[in-house]
Amino acid sequence: MKSFFVWVKKYRYWILLAPVAFFSLIQLYYFCQIAWWVKFNPESTSFMRQQLAVLRKNNPKAELKHKWVPYNQISRNLKRAIIASEDANFSAHEGVDWEALMRAYEKNLKKGKVVAGGSTITQQLAKNLFLSGSRSYFRKVQELIITYMLEFLMDKERIFEIYLNVVEFGRGVFGAEAAARHYYGVSAAGLGPEQAARLAVMLPNPRYYGTLRDSSYLAQRTQIILRRMGSAALPKKPLPPPKKAVSGRKK
Repeated sequence: MKSFFVWVKKYRYWILLAPVAFFSLIQLYYFCQIAWWVKFNPESTSFMRQQLAVLRKNNPKAELKHKWVPYNQISRNLKRAIIASEDANFSAHEGVDWEALMRAYEKNLKKGKVVAGGSTITQQLAKNLFLSGSRSYFRKVQELIITYMLEFLMDKERIFEIYLNVVEFGRGVFGAEAAARHYYGVSAAGLGPEQAARLAVMLPNPRYYGTLRDSSYLAQRTQIILRRMGSAALPKKPLPPPKKAVSGRKK
């Protein structure tokens, strides 16, 4: 036992530094991966791979329904519906809507159970890209770190484009294009207002509502989102910096 304490004392700095170094390397990996995705589209996400593994337990040949489409090929109706339903302040906040989180916390405290999340679109994307569905304080902290990485490296339109292409809309159905084809037989560009609103309402629990398309809650919530869609602010690409005037006299 004495030799063990001697060993700990001798290598105490390495013992303390190892977890910090490991944590820093993980953050560096996330940062570099997000930087790559600024220009290149992710082929899949951590959440998509997890769900595919679940499907393949029952059917080894199962595949996800997923097709990437550019931002301008996704209906503005769906964009407005999702912002109205999931994150009304998406264009204004810096990744985390702290007021929404506090409201969700107070609502959950009052109900005695989790009935509201308060997560922004960027937070949901952070979780889907890299993390598991488990709930813990450490996972929440990691989600916040990734959220701010996304907001630092990407503009809002790029964040929303990736989100629209990887978010789950039902069991094995990921992204706006696959959802539009699966539920309505149209492209993501062809979604009408009510179709878009109904898809947006499914997002908090897509596997459940994917099998209960005629639920009264879904119909009522769809009408609420339809009324809110007109005021939903879509993200815009930042304007390029103005060109500097060239000084000096012509020869």
